[in-house]
Amino acid sequence: MAATALAKAPSAASNSAAQDIAVSVKNVDVVFGQDDKAVTALSNVSVDIPEGSLITMIGPSGCGKSTLLRAIADLVPVSGGEITVLGRSPEAARRDRAFSFVFQDPTLLPWRSAIDNVGLPLEVGGGGTAHAEPAELLQLVGLKGREQALPGELSGGMRQRVAIARALVTRPKILLMDEPFGALDEITRDKLNEELLRIWQETGTTIMFVTHSIPEAAFLGQQVLVLASHPGRVKEFMPVDLPYPRRLPVRDTLEFVQITAHLRQLLEEC
Repeated sequence: MAATALAKAPSAASNSAAQDIAVSVKNVDVVFGQDDKAVTALSNVSVDIPEGSLITMIGPSGCGKSTLLRAIADLVPVSGGEITVLGRSPEAARRDRAFSFVFQDPTLLPWRSAIDNVGLPLEVGGGGTAHAEPAELLQLVGLKGREQALPGELSGGMRQRVAIARALVTRPKILLMDEPFGALDEITRDKLNEELLRIWQETGTTIMFVTHSIPEAAFLGQQVLVLASHPGRVKEFMPVDLPYPRRLPVRDTLEFVQITAHLRQLLEEC
């Protein structure tokens, strides 16, 4: 099975009495600029993300969703508070390749094949022995047989699958995803939602997923972190009481409609 390419963790959907914390955010502020030009992007944000969980984030534009993700990834400095990633600083976690980041744009090198794009992080930073095989990862994301295809020969959804495989090649414990399916058509997006849930359950990777879509947030997440804006702050960290594995027809159930209605109400209050 392709999932053996990764260090498999216990199922994130299992009922564990005490889960370790993958990401801890304590009273975090992020301020851009200084003096009268200062803009507070995040204010007193606190949240703990359990290992092996899949957490989605939603909120109005400008509420700091991407900023929080980038602060965790050591791409944005915090102005106050503390972030720990697997018990260490974001900088140390980044150096140890504890996490990978998937952006909205797959940013593949157009002259490299799918398999060579997946293997790029091993060339840039040195793969050592603790890495997954690019060919097995392409099989994991449903691209077996397209290893030699160039990005221009792949659909948008396929390119994003390559980007996910590339993010997994260093066997990260945490996957940070910033609206990775936002530019895709609805049918492709739905298929990748199901694909991502399958990958998550097979690998046990902790996932933090930013989206603007309420149905996507509810369908994917074990919990949904709702941020309010001006400044960005935690509105609610809401559990999604739907069993896994989830399939798209769950969106037609009364339970799902009630969950999305509550999330919509929270966003209106934000």
